[in-house]
Amino acid sequence: MTTYMRHKPSMFGIQASKFLLSALILIQLLATQLLAQRSKSPWQTLTGDAPLIIARGGFSGLLPDSSVDAYSIVSQTSVSGSVLWCDVQLTKDGVGICFPDVKMMNASSIQDAYPKRQNTYLVNGVPTQDWFTIDFTMKDLKTVFLIRGILSRSDAFDNNQYAISTVQDIAVELKPKSFWLNVQHDAFYAQHNLSMSKFLLSIPKTVTINYLSSPEVNFLQNIGGRFGKNGPKFVFRFLEKDDVEVSTNQTYESLMGNLTFIKTFASGVLVPKSYIWPLEDQYLLPPTSFVQDAHKAGLEVYASGFANDFDMAYNYSFDPLAEYLSFMDNGDFSVDGFLSDFPLTASSAVDCFSHLGSNASTQVDFLVISKNGASGDYPGCTDLAYSKAIKDGADIIDCSVQMSLDGIPFCLNSVDLGESTNIVQSPFRNRSASVPEIAPLAGLYSFSLTWSEIQTLKPAITNPYNRDFNLFRNPKERSSGKLVSLSDFLNLAKNSSSLAGVLISVENAAYLREKQGLDIVKAILDTLTKSGYSNATTTTKKVMIQSTNSSVLVDFKKQSRYETVYQVEETIRDILDSAIQDIKKFADAVVVRKPSIFPVSKSFTTGQTNLVERLQKFQLPVYVELFRNEFVSQPWDFLSDATVEINSHVTGAGINGTITEFPLTAARYKKNKCLTRRELPPYMAPVQPAGLLSIMSPTSLPPAEAPNPVFTDADVTEPPLPPVIARAPTTSPGPLSTGEKAPNGQTRVALSFLLSAFAMVLVSLLLL
Repeated sequence: MTTYMRHKPSMFGIQASKFLLSALILIQLLATQLLAQRSKSPWQTLTGDAPLIIARGGFSGLLPDSSVDAYSIVSQTSVSGSVLWCDVQLTKDGVGICFPDVKMMNASSIQDAYPKRQNTYLVNGVPTQDWFTIDFTMKDLKTVFLIRGILSRSDAFDNNQYAISTVQDIAVELKPKSFWLNVQHDAFYAQHNLSMSKFLLSIPKTVTINYLSSPEVNFLQNIGGRFGKNGPKFVFRFLEKDDVEVSTNQTYESLMGNLTFIKTFASGVLVPKSYIWPLEDQYLLPPTSFVQDAHKAGLEVYASGFANDFDMAYNYSFDPLAEYLSFMDNGDFSVDGFLSDFPLTASSAVDCFSHLGSNASTQVDFLVISKNGASGDYPGCTDLAYSKAIKDGADIIDCSVQMSLDGIPFCLNSVDLGESTNIVQSPFRNRSASVPEIAPLAGLYSFSLTWSEIQTLKPAITNPYNRDFNLFRNPKERSSGKLVSLSDFLNLAKNSSSLAGVLISVENAAYLREKQGLDIVKAILDTLTKSGYSNATTTTKKVMIQSTNSSVLVDFKKQSRYETVYQVEETIRDILDSAIQDIKKFADAVVVRKPSIFPVSKSFTTGQTNLVERLQKFQLPVYVELFRNEFVSQPWDFLSDATVEINSHVTGAGINGTITEFPLTAARYKKNKCLTRRELPPYMAPVQPAGLLSIMSPTSLPPAEAPNPVFTDADVTEPPLPPVIARAPTTSPGPLSTGEKAPNGQTRVALSFLLSAFAMVLVSLLLL
């Protein structure tokens, strides 16, 4: 052949040209076939198929990474065909194990088993001290058990003594439909005379490897042709852009610009999320063209880094479903797969919530009731929070009514202005008062300021989990929007074509009548009338009046025909029939707290009450609060997924409405297309109450707690509201001028409050 080429160069050139032309025609035909397939599919993946779900270490968001239970639960909670991901490491004796890293301290009990066998090695050129797999034989590891590798996750399964499994163990015992091996450190093992290629090629033919990935170019180039025709798909894994690939000495950002080179040894790429949707200050920037560029090069794109309990862009409002949808249902591109610690959430995103469209029909009937508007995204009870709640699909928007000094009803989540405004930084910080009927500590109350003064305050977004978990809501909008009067709120709702109605919450009515000379009931009724809500020809919007006080609802019932909603403040396990009958006399519905439906101990559900069923038996709809998206707001049973929690309450417990700070999540659930199926898929089945306790080591079970109380007649009965007692004329202190000191005659409580207020000012400035 060499001689022929030497003596007939022109003929060789012709043959080479023909070969090249044939190859180009074949590529074009394949591309045309793929485009034809994609044109018939709603998916903008390379092949037109739905994105692949890849379970990293199994269901590692719940159970220890790479444990047998973490792997086995995937088939019970995810789409058919989900892929099991195994990070392959080598032991001292060359055995391949499934373990998340070459370093062992973080995800195993190695430190307890071998406290003196710590070592230091160069890993990717960096001296690293830890316990390494290469220092232990498989026999040594028999006494080492898998534990959580991420501290924000539950440690309740760390005592289950999950053994470290070999690659063959997982393949043979679980027989996955699809198996993905990731080789992260081939060069490291080679430095220590261990061959990853030798191990992979020695795996029995009974073990099928469907995907093989690595961030090392040489490894994939060298092993690519050694598996034969039935070998796995090879996937090049990109690390962070500034990281250096060990065999080419190029940064991954540099390699990203040469996708045609990657195509010579891989059929796909695995990239961090930020390659596709970059971030700045934890907010999304416009998406890159990476997916489209890779698809043009014939490469499938798999995205990594998906977990319900990791930091995600503020744009997603702590909702992991929203994040998945942005990578596959944005109208411009779709990734070909997701590497996720929570395959259930990824499965429901792909199968139940993708391609719904704005006109998707409702599949399940319950009310989505806002809590202070969309207060998870904007300061509560502001025009922005209410407008977003309407846009997000809330059925009912709510107003917690407070009264100003001059008798103007307005919306705010608390009578204490310090909880949701910047009053402690304002000239009105000297208006503090001690009101034991409302709170044990002094506060800056709404009835101490006129409405015009209140309007000068800036609202503040609530951050219920910043102190314990460092989770902050939408910092860019933390003081955005303006407070609204009840009249403005009602007009906003009346002008919305999508809203079913409004909910008006009333508290502290007795105190306001007796001590402040303010009749909040009359103020609300007058405003409703002036806004046209008492006339069916003016608006058909439903009006719901909510209170924890039966006396308030009785008063409204006497004076109007609006629906009344009784809120049970306490967490209860049951309610007497006689108490329900008493409630029926003045209320049309009941609000209860989530733990009254699913009791919780140490963040695990311990069962389910029949409270919903009992109240509904008496024709009382049941609304439940408070739903939030932050994963720390949910018991572990709901898998750090707000949609799973909603599903378990609506489909599982049968509640009639959710009260939520994130209306979009609940409104989207109503359009869940999986709910129309004759048989619910496993990722849309309600969770089994107390189900996680059954797979927990007895030593880790939460302690038994005293049962929640039963709600009785005595809890319902209240004396009627007192009459309005005119307030004696007083002179309210004016606003403090710059540098002015508070008068010495203030009470100790007020002085103490001012000191704490100034401390709050200092803290707030430090947080800016």
